[in-house]
Amino acid sequence: MFDFIARLPPSLVDVIGVIGFSLYVMNYCLLTFHRLTSHSKLYFMINLMAASMVLIGLTHSFNLASALIQLFWIVISTTAIVLRQRRSRTGQSRSADSNWAKASD
Repeated sequence: MFDFIARLPPSLVDVIGVIGFSLYVMNYCLLTFHRLTSHSKLYFMINLMAASMVLIGLTHSFNLASALIQLFWIVISTTAIVLRQRRSRTGQSRSADSNWAKASD
């Protein structure tokens, strides 16, 4: 996989990174305008895609701090997706999430 990415033209890798940035901005706008909630799997799936694409974009112009941020988002998004998937299988509702959100306000 890394060999495949390394063989891509640098301009294409930059485009992939910019698309990742665009996904971050779109996701934040959807959250801000209440078109998406931070409790949904889709929110974390978009973050996961954005972080992965930005990380690919960093392969040709590496920046350690930015790479670490992207790795953090990949780990936290994957964890959130798995947790939400487990909850939906066990029949737990979003009420647990909303109760937590109310308690943190």
